[in-house]
Amino acid sequence: MSDLSIWLMILALGVGTFLIRFSFLGLLGGRELPEWLTRHLRYVPVAVLPGLIAPMVAWPEATGGALDPARSLAALTALAIGAWFRSVLGAIFGGMAVLYLVQCALG
Repeated sequence: MSDLSIWLMILALGVGTFLIRFSFLGLLGGRELPEWLTRHLRYVPVAVLPGLIAPMVAWPEATGGALDPARSLAALTALAIGAWFRSVLGAIFGGMAVLYLVQCALG
């Protein structure tokens, strides 16, 4: 690819992401959203976070796709902390601590 085509692609992607964000924040930012929409938007983080984490636990790139006991234990710990204490930050830091401790223990 030529330098011009790369820069045009970068520019097009930048404008595209700006328009996506502006369509929601700029056009709807000062308006009251309907109750049904705000009710549905509450579930977005709950749906996105497991979708980001599950592939890293089930098929970790670091192990070539093999199941890793450290990542599995960390994910179960984060799930238990999140369910028991209802704390997102507690689940993140607890899972991270278990991941690093088990990785250090296993070498």
